[in-house]
Amino acid sequence: MYVVIFRATVRQLDETYTQMAARMRELALTEFGCLAFHAVTEGTQEVALSYWPDEAAIRAWKSHPEHLLAQQQGRERWYTSYSVEVAQVRRAYHGGEAAT
Repeated sequence: MYVVIFRATVRQLDETYTQMAARMRELALTEFGCLAFHAVTEGTQEVALSYWPDEAAIRAWKSHPEHLLAQQQGRERWYTSYSVEVAQVRRAYHGGEAAT
């Protein structure tokens, strides 16, 4: 399993961003094999974690036309800076009912 860690400094989020983010989450989870997708924005910092079965799924997701448009709009409208890290999960464990 792999995790993609997206971090960004927010310029300004708007209704178009909200709609685009929902669509990107839906696409990732339903069409590209994304196992889980979590995002949080606090102040001007955004962090999104998405979990994937393999690197091929991540590459397919990255090059999808709608995702390419979202990336472009992110650079031009919503973020002042961003970073992406891809890491392999070597071990994962959970405890309690709240851990999902």
